[in-house]
Amino acid sequence: MNMADLNERVTQEYDASKIQVLEGLEAVRMRPGMYIGSTSASGLHHLVYEIVDNAIDEALAGYCDHIQVVIEPGDVIEVTDNGRGIPVDIQEQTGKPALEVVYTVLHAGGKFGAGGYKVSGGLHGVGASVVNALSDWLEVDVHKNGLIYHMAFSRGEKTEDMRIIGKTDHTGTVVRFHPDPEMFDETVYDYETLHVRMREQAFLNAGLRISTKDERPGKEAFDEMFYEGGIREFVSFINRNKSPIHPGVIYMRGDRSDSTAEVALQWNDGYNEALVSFANNIHTPEGGMHETGFKTALTRVLNAYGHKAKLLKDDETLSGDDVREGLTAVISVKLTNPQFEGQTKAKLGNSETRTLVDGVVSDKLEQFLEENPAVGKAVVEKAMTASRAREAARKARESVRRKTGLESGQMPDKLQDCNERDPALCEIYIVEGDSAAGSAIQGRDSRFQAILAMWGKMLNVEKARADKIYGNDKLYPLIVALGAGIGQEFNIEKLRYHKIIIMADADVDGAHIRTLLLTFFFRYMRPLIENGYVYSAVPPLYKLTRGKQQRVAYSDEERDAISAEMRSDNPNAKIDINRFKGLGEMDPHELWETTMDPEKRTLRRITLEDAVAADQIFTVLMGEEVEPRKQWIELNAKYAVNLDY
Repeated sequence: MNMADLNERVTQEYDASKIQVLEGLEAVRMRPGMYIGSTSASGLHHLVYEIVDNAIDEALAGYCDHIQVVIEPGDVIEVTDNGRGIPVDIQEQTGKPALEVVYTVLHAGGKFGAGGYKVSGGLHGVGASVVNALSDWLEVDVHKNGLIYHMAFSRGEKTEDMRIIGKTDHTGTVVRFHPDPEMFDETVYDYETLHVRMREQAFLNAGLRISTKDERPGKEAFDEMFYEGGIREFVSFINRNKSPIHPGVIYMRGDRSDSTAEVALQWNDGYNEALVSFANNIHTPEGGMHETGFKTALTRVLNAYGHKAKLLKDDETLSGDDVREGLTAVISVKLTNPQFEGQTKAKLGNSETRTLVDGVVSDKLEQFLEENPAVGKAVVEKAMTASRAREAARKARESVRRKTGLESGQMPDKLQDCNERDPALCEIYIVEGDSAAGSAIQGRDSRFQAILAMWGKMLNVEKARADKIYGNDKLYPLIVALGAGIGQEFNIEKLRYHKIIIMADADVDGAHIRTLLLTFFFRYMRPLIENGYVYSAVPPLYKLTRGKQQRVAYSDEERDAISAEMRSDNPNAKIDINRFKGLGEMDPHELWETTMDPEKRTLRRITLEDAVAADQIFTVLMGEEVEPRKQWIELNAKYAVNLDY
């Protein structure tokens, strides 16, 4: 084919007629993930957050002090606020009521210029219209000017013109909507997910009262959150199951131009850092400039104080990791023009915010330490201990490398590797016990499935520093096999398998092993979970036999259904039902058929929806404090019947 023919073919295949222009909210319905992150449970709950964010913007502007979120029967959401109410007058550019424009036009809102909101979390003006586009129905009541204005929509289209339906003695907005089943994988809301998010917002907005309520039959619940102490109380809440090394929460605040920064922090005697940051009340899980400014200033101030107070020798320097060991901190910045990365606002990019936070921490923390030398001494001494432990960990790591020949690429004896070398195609089963591992090795597909045998109870890393992990006979083979390092050295680019599958027995001991492994991954290899590389295998619980016919069941309900099905031609047929006692009891063929065959197996992906909540549960279940664990067990004992599933 010559160049002329090629050009003609390209022109025929791709010209202006192939360019599609999406009108109105069509783009949202065609690519919902671009606007709410995903169409899974997280995206479903994001709809609620978008509406609540608008109400919180009213609170930031000083016009709202109460927000209520209700899950009604049928998973209908109602969000009520007592703000000024969405404008209902005619919007000049469109000739339509502002209420209609807000809910039907992308990038329409009062958050772009100086006239609507000085500070806002709703950056792009798409929140209300996106929720509307992704709901099979939505209705709004605006209380304003002594009247109630009503309007209704369906999948982004207006179904009822704005009309007055009554009188009122207050102002505010009530939004009711139902997520569109055509758009979402599921439309069932989780009350606790919404409750946790609303609690977070109440912490971030001192004096704002937020209520959550579940009205669905059998799921009734109600919580009201009101924190006059704001982020100080947030830090205390995060640390509630930990032991602080100094009394009280250190609080700092500063302003610059139209921006404000708040920082609250407290050190505990643990080894893990809990740093949570927000910009205009939006959680920034990937951090950004505000976190950078905080970390830089914290390290600089504590080193300067340590030298000035003669706690550090002239040649001693504390690293950022050292000073943040056991630190719980909440950073909240509010600014006029936030620069977020993407609509889901995971990272803040404003460079001036780094300067603001750095300045606040530098000035206020230095002053606090001068006035509270006992706290300063406790913090610096803890950081010095962390520094020594980090050096011990480095020496232990080098020692183990020499002993195991890691530098030459030698793999652990307990690893039966696969033949494939592309990590994206490889998976590793972490199997407890030699007998189960033996069956897995014989039953696997060695082209892409690796098996690592674990034995005995592994180290609880919640109670140990990194220097205790290197050289641990249970954990180090796992570190070597995965190949990506741990902690600050972790490099996901070096990971040897993109599916890491925990395969433990379906009983209490198996649950304990899974918890120990997940604690390790969460604390020292968190990107594995964040990137969706960690899974839990789901082995069957029962084997049902009728003559030569055999089936397996993964729950009591499935056992009963299969049993009835196997008797469908003869109700009196004898069905032998055997409970699998453990993975080691299965022969290689059974293990492959039920738990390892990609065509038939069931895997549960381990996700990290909320790092703060995950940190809390690992602290409760695996930490030093006994009383919180006892309370958790007492509260959740009713679920113990499901431990085998």
